[in-house]
Amino acid sequence: MHIGLIGAGNISGTHARAISEIPGAVVAAVHAPTRERATALATLHGAAAYDSLDGFLNHRPMDMVVIGSPSGLHGEHGIAAARRGLHVLVEKPIEISTARVDALIAEAKQAGVTLGVIFQDRVKPDIARLKALVDEGALGKPILASARVKWYRPPEYYRDSRWRGTWALDGGGALMNQGVHTVDLLLWLGGPVRRVFARTAAQLHAIEVEDTAVAVLEFASGALATLEAATSAYPGYARRLELTGSEGTAILDGDQLDLRGVRHVSDTGQTGVRHVSDTPVNARSPVVADVSAHRLVFEDFIRAVTERRPPLCDGATGRASVAVIEAIYRSSSLQVPVEME
Repeated sequence: MHIGLIGAGNISGTHARAISEIPGAVVAAVHAPTRERATALATLHGAAAYDSLDGFLNHRPMDMVVIGSPSGLHGEHGIAAARRGLHVLVEKPIEISTARVDALIAEAKQAGVTLGVIFQDRVKPDIARLKALVDEGALGKPILASARVKWYRPPEYYRDSRWRGTWALDGGGALMNQGVHTVDLLLWLGGPVRRVFARTAAQLHAIEVEDTAVAVLEFASGALATLEAATSAYPGYARRLELTGSEGTAILDGDQLDLRGVRHVSDTGQTGVRHVSDTPVNARSPVVADVSAHRLVFEDFIRAVTERRPPLCDGATGRASVAVIEAIYRSSSLQVPVEME
């Protein structure tokens, strides 16, 4: 599988490292608007470098592209690739508005190419186990969820970027960029949301969008949830997700699962509460140290292409988290509850 990378920043470096661990997959080409950045990443992986998008999309052999450009360019780049017959795997969020997501989904369908979104949390072992337990009904009737993404980004994270913290290219702040992973998990584990009520603010950073957000979510199941997302919470804390049902409460602390509060589930020792010596690095930094989950997402997507089936997270599924975040922003702006469309 010959794979092209759109983008040459931190996340594209993560993509390249994950691809390099997959037998039979190679980074064929890298595109970035700055030739030097494209060349720097391409050289590490023996790939061709392009500062022209058209030139990059014409590179052959190339079977698929992985999009790691600024969020507000995901749709534009994905549509351009789909029109060249290339399969498209997009870094989260799939785009920054549901209208743009819908345009990308339509173009991929028209071109007959596979479209997927990178939500690597879904394949992490303890999170996958929690999903299986929820699907089996081990937690009973859904009652309450609590999700906290209290991370920190220093001023230079926004100051030194042309796109982070902007509506045009980031599409939002702590929710759309960092919290979107946890919104996806809430929907994956809890089902669709029918109503939100939220407030957002820029409490610490001089940016257009929010670095602090709180929301109440009402699920179609009748369950309630609270969501907190921040890049203003120094020094940064592990993501925490609690799911309460009629049979008990399961807790994700970071990526680690504690099932001691679930009535009829015994822990075999393969998972459960674990004590870690430090806060996970992504609570303080955008750099991904462990690419194993990304590798699993790429492997699933490659199999989806060859088997002609949907990937772990397809375009429609990736749209759901964007729709909820859009509703949160609308609720905060109007200062009223907002029904999901």
